Amino acid sequence: MSNDSEAEVEDVEDDAADEEPESGFQSGDVIKLAYTARTVDEGSLVDTTDEDVADEEGIDTDQQEWGPRTIVLGEGHIFPDVEQDIFGKEVGDEGSVTVSAEDAFGEYDESQVRTVSKDKIEEDDRYPGAQVQIDGEQGRLETIIGGRARVDFNHPLAGEAVEYEYEIVSEVTDREEKAQGILSLMLDMELDVWFEQETVEEEQLVESEASDDASNEGGESAEAEPEYETVEVEQDTLYIEATPQLSMNQQWMMGKQQIAQQLTQLLGVDRIIVQEEIGGGGMGMPGMMGGGLGDIEEQLEDADVDAEEIAEELENAGE
Repeated sequence: MSNDSEAEVEDVEDDAADEEPESGFQSGDVIKLAYTARTVDEGSLVDTTDEDVADEEGIDTDQQEWGPRTIVLGEGHIFPDVEQDIFGKEVGDEGSVTVSAEDAFGEYDESQVRTVSKDKIEEDDRYPGAQVQIDGEQGRLETIIGGRARVDFNHPLAGEAVEYEYEIVSEVTDREEKAQGILSLMLDMELDVWFEQETVEEEQLVESEASDDASNEGGESAEAEPEYETVEVEQDTLYIEATPQLSMNQQWMMGKQQIAQQLTQLLGVDRIIVQEEIGGGGMGMPGMMGGGLGDIEEQLEDADVDAEEIAEELENAGE
């Protein structure tokens, strides 16, 4: 075979390889991952999903749930170096990745060690090693001399490379399991969720034909009031059961809108409703994410309560 012919065959093979679909896990896939991460130099535990490992390190294992964690590849739920190592792998595969200090928690920066007034620190926290919050920044108190305090605002693991060992336990395909896993990852708590296909009414803008005709004829038309019509549409809804623990969750209180947006994108739902059960009687008080608790009059109507009758009774009682 001539050199030209061999080159043509190689080109064909390369083209065929390029057309082959990528195998293994890719961005957007949801998996359960078991892992343990330690610092390279000291072997100090950084994070783990293994309860036995945590127990050996003296961690109070009663304070959280243990076991493989649900992550969405491509969403920054793990170190990028580890994520790159997972791409293309299958369930049951294992890996070990060393993440540099720069890519883990950042290089140690001497300029982040600053002197502040001790008055900015609570009296109970005025001791070396205390974790303190100053002007919105988290730091570690090094020393206090007179009225001044020296605080290190670097991450506690800054400058440390991390060894990350993992196993891909399973792929998550069930939608409810996906939702529960993602919420657990975001909020560090377990919640009941479910999906429902519902017919809801929406107001949609109606284009004015008269306005269109005037524009087509080149005439000037007065700005018309927008017209709307009520239509019924099918919506895919994710329900999340509200609990007292959820209402007090710091991540939830500070970022429920961002959490809703991420869930909507990751799960492909049209809307998210937080469902609260009052008094165990089965009457739910739904609150759409980003929309408060909904329309109180509609809730009273659904519960078969006459709002006008209640208002009249209250008025008579005050006389």
